[in-house]
Amino acid sequence: MAAATRALRSSSFPSTFTTNFIRRSLSTAVSSAAAPLKSESFTPFIDTKGKNVQWVFLGCPGVGKGTFASRLSVLLGVPHIATGDLVREELSSSGPLSKQLTEIVNQGKLVSDEIVISLLSKRLETGEAKGESGFILDGFPRTVRQAEILDDVTDIDLVVNLKLPEKVLVEKCLGRRICSQCGKNFNVANINVKGENGNPDISMDPLLPPPQCVSKLITRSDDTEAIVRERLSVYYEKSQPVEDFYRSQRKLIEFDLPGGVLESWPKLLEALNLDENEDKQSAAV
Repeated sequence: MAAATRALRSSSFPSTFTTNFIRRSLSTAVSSAAAPLKSESFTPFIDTKGKNVQWVFLGCPGVGKGTFASRLSVLLGVPHIATGDLVREELSSSGPLSKQLTEIVNQGKLVSDEIVISLLSKRLETGEAKGESGFILDGFPRTVRQAEILDDVTDIDLVVNLKLPEKVLVEKCLGRRICSQCGKNFNVANINVKGENGNPDISMDPLLPPPQCVSKLITRSDDTEAIVRERLSVYYEKSQPVEDFYRSQRKLIEFDLPGGVLESWPKLLEALNLDENEDKQSAAV
C-alpha cells in the first residue's frame, strides 16, 4: 500500500484513482472508531500562491459549505466538488443508483461510503481528463474511514470547519428554496438568534429571489424539520471525529461564522490569508 500511495501522491488527480483502487482501500480501511484525540491550538500554514490547492470544507448540513467553497473556487481557479451535488445529479438521472439513493435521502440517512466514493472517483477522473488541477471538496470526507481512504489517494493541504449554532442551522435549512426554472438557490429565513454562554448574537438577512423566480420556488424534499434534525444528529455522531483526525495532522482551521455571507466572507478570507487579494475578492463576489 505504501508504494501505491507514493505513486498516487505524485499528481493532483492521479490517473490510477480508479474504482478498483477505491474498493481495495475500502476493504482494508480500519473500521473501528478512532480514539479521542487531544485538541491543540495552532494555525496551519496556508500557501495559496500556486493556487493548486487541495482543500476540504467540513461543517453541519446547512452551515454554508457550498456557498463559501464555490466562491473560493472562483477566487483560486480550482473546481468546487460537492458530493451532495454528485448525489443529486445521480438522483435526477435514470442511473442504476437512482432508486436506492432516493430511499436513503428521503429517510435522512447518510449515503454509504461505497456509493459516495464511486461518484467522487468518476468526477475526479472526468476532471483530470479536462486538465483540472487542484480542488475544493465539499461534503467529503464525512467519516474517519473516508478520511483515511482519501489520505491514501492524495494530499489534503487544508481543512476548513465552518460552525454555527444548531438553532441557526435548522432555521437556515427550513428557509432554503430553489428556483425550478433557473436552478439558483435562495433562502427566505430571517434569522435573529441571541447568543448564549458569552457567544455573540447571530443575524442573517434572507436571500430573496428576483421577481421572475418568486412563483417558481420549490423546497427540497429533505428540508423538513424532522429530516434536518435527523441529519444533524447523524452528523454529530459520525462526522465530527473527522475534525479530530485532521486536527491531529495540524491541517484544521475552525471558523465560527459571525453572520450571513456579507459579514462572514471577508473574515473567512482573512482567516485563509486571502484578505489582501482585493481584486480577486471583487471578482468572486
